[in-house]
Amino acid sequence: MTPDHRPEVLRYTAFSGDPAGGNPAGVVLDASGLDEERMLAIAAELGYSESAFLTERTGEGAYTIRYFSPKAEVPFCGHATVATALALAERDGPGALEFATPAGPVPVSVVREGGELRATLTSVAPHVEETAEADLAEALAALDWAAADLDPALPPRIAYAGARHLVLAAATRERLADLDYDFARLEALMRRLDLTTLQLVWRERPEVFHVRDPFPVGGVVEDPATGAAAAAFGAYARELGLVPETAVLTLHQGADMGRPGTLTVELRAGDARIRVSGTGTRID
Repeated sequence: MTPDHRPEVLRYTAFSGDPAGGNPAGVVLDASGLDEERMLAIAAELGYSESAFLTERTGEGAYTIRYFSPKAEVPFCGHATVATALALAERDGPGALEFATPAGPVPVSVVREGGELRATLTSVAPHVEETAEADLAEALAALDWAAADLDPALPPRIAYAGARHLVLAAATRERLADLDYDFARLEALMRRLDLTTLQLVWRERPEVFHVRDPFPVGGVVEDPATGAAAAAFGAYARELGLVPETAVLTLHQGADMGRPGTLTVELRAGDARIRVSGTGTRID
């Protein structure tokens, strides 16, 4: 690929079958000739929360993938992984894929259900850690939330399943819906803690949640549907004993932004990894 050649940039939305829903991502299926500067420039031009770039094919259904927000490279992005898997499935047919991500290997399976393709990614091994009181206080101050706005049944934690996310649970749906935060202040805290997003959640039913993800470190106010955070939240829910060892969680995200989407999170007994699945579609 010559320096002046512009690669084909596909646009897909993940976690919704409606192009106006879910989370849009740029997808470049052949980024072998692109350096970091050009990948970042393409991501910035698109303006989506992340875009995915396949930089090398390493075997049958196996690829090296990189992810860029408009501001920086990120180690893992769930919705762009799903979008890329769907783009490959439309080109080559459904089946098994494996992506070598900066966070580690991420298998993805794509199946056709009725008239839709559905992708399921399997995260790297997750972990959950305590949140320092001073860091929690700073996060609440940046969000303009009071301590009383938190649900005491879902304590704050930092969860990881390829990227780090601070999980904060709102006591009410109204608190979750009213999101107006200090962009610079929250970005500074997130950079210090190496966070990709905040995973703000409200529990509607035992295995049904509504979520929102501020993403100032990526240069956008909010992520409409966040697969990496969904995987991290699955690890959080299991670590805290909020759900059975084997469970399927439904996460609704994006409705407050006018881009509704649904993420399905599966936990399996005996397997620490988290599976996140959803549909998607190409954006013309």
